[in-house]
Amino acid sequence: MKNAIYILLGLVAAGIGIYEMIGYVNSVTKANPSGNMTALVISIVCIIAALAFVGLFLAGRVNREEELHITQ
Repeated sequence: MKNAIYILLGLVAAGIGIYEMIGYVNSVTKANPSGNMTALVISIVCIIAALAFVGLFLAGRVNREEELHITQ
């Protein structure tokens, strides 16, 4: 259940990050070369959060060994 929540939150954060990055790129013009900096900051934060959620998801899957009981 925990893994499903990590994946869902990671996908949502990645989606918001991509949407905000597209908004930032579209806001950059010759009149305003810096664009909408709020969209850029939100984009970076969401992409970092998405990477963190993917890391949490993968952390539960690494180094899982089946314990072999001595009587088997």
